[in-house]
Amino acid sequence: MPKTVAVVGASTKGAALPNIFIRRIREFGFEGAIYPIHPSAAEIDGLPAYRTLADTPQPVDYAYIAVSAAQIPAMLAAAAGRVRFAQVISSGFGEVEAGKELQQQLAAAARAGGMRLLGPNCLGLYTPRGKVTFTEIAPREVGTVGIVSQSGGLGTDIVRRGMSRGLRFSGLITVGNCADLGTNDMLEFYIADPQTRVIGLYIESAQDGRRLFEILRAAHARKPVVMLKGGRTRQGLAAAVSHTGSLAGDDRAWVALSRQTGCVLVDTLDEFVDALLAFQALAPRTQRPTQRVVLFGNGGGASVLATDYFARLGLDVTPFSQTIVDALAALGLPPGTSITNPVDCPVGTLQQDDGRVAEKILDVVYARAEPEALVMHLNLAAFAGRARPEVLDNLMQAALRVQAHYPGKAHFVLVLRADDEPELLARRREFRARAVALGIPVYDELSNAGQALAALQAHERFVQSRSGA
Repeated sequence: MPKTVAVVGASTKGAALPNIFIRRIREFGFEGAIYPIHPSAAEIDGLPAYRTLADTPQPVDYAYIAVSAAQIPAMLAAAAGRVRFAQVISSGFGEVEAGKELQQQLAAAARAGGMRLLGPNCLGLYTPRGKVTFTEIAPREVGTVGIVSQSGGLGTDIVRRGMSRGLRFSGLITVGNCADLGTNDMLEFYIADPQTRVIGLYIESAQDGRRLFEILRAAHARKPVVMLKGGRTRQGLAAAVSHTGSLAGDDRAWVALSRQTGCVLVDTLDEFVDALLAFQALAPRTQRPTQRVVLFGNGGGASVLATDYFARLGLDVTPFSQTIVDALAALGLPPGTSITNPVDCPVGTLQQDDGRVAEKILDVVYARAEPEALVMHLNLAAFAGRARPEVLDNLMQAALRVQAHYPGKAHFVLVLRADDEPELLARRREFRARAVALGIPVYDELSNAGQALAALQAHERFVQSRSGA
């Protein structure tokens, strides 16, 4: 959480990336001192400017540097111990053959200047605690998800996409080429950070794979770690080498790392965000890992497809016993309601008593079916023009009341399905925001929820196996 920020590369014309960074952190609420560094200007963006990093009135906690690569080593070496951390945004270093020697000089210059180095070839950091952000749009609330991304662009995607789905971050750091500090160092920070409860890593390579393994193994998966690995195929490896100069290694090694340390390895950005959302909202239950799942909603064919999909993920959506079916039948639900698992209810059923009928159904399920997870899925198009707005809210509140009545019984996940019709998308955004505020993870499709629960299951099973439970 820096109190003083130096910005190298800001222009008197106000159009350069460092000028944008200054404006963003001011708008984000940064309350510390900002020191533009410029060889001749007296003022940048209304702030007094200074010729070098050694000339600032106070020592610099964090320096954001975006000038041509060749200028930077001498600049860092001359900092005279007055900078704690420097982040070099500039490219032209180890990601290209001609820059490999310059990157070595950069790291040596940082050491000579008495600082630690982030980057080069990255975009910056985002910390709602320190009120600093490199992204244009980012949540201001301090959350519990800590991210390390070797890619700056993907870091931006993680913040923006995660924000729209309800993720709230303790911080995000882009590390680029990792000339000095890298993924391992930031991982250690987040493991020790009490504000961070779940960690996400986007990795293209590990400079010290053995150290990464040891850090994860020593952590005993006490905090879930979700890993999105770039460069797992031959073609992806070639892309990673050209992107950050990385040597990504054999994919089998990363699969083995996941199995031996409990980190959850995912394949896509969407799976990454979805898994982080599950761990943000749901407390892993290691004594009873997620296996039995109940699907409840207005699904029809979507429920059948989801049952198959969940089965392929190792999650069981098995029909209820006759005892449970009889208990649900005793509720006198309207014709067309399927009371085995999946529990499929037409909209007409779900809007009985303005949606409060769900509480009676879920009470039977929780009391008798013993699920480890319940997925409520609502096709919003079916409600359009047919139900009062409070019906959806009442359905969600009914589920929460049952959750409270059976604490720790089952993970509760909400799926809000919608097509591209603007009114439906707006309604989904509205109800997603309400659900997230109540601590409920929300997904767009049943398949997304299944992947998230599978990630949760993998973590729960690993911890259970290590505890001898």
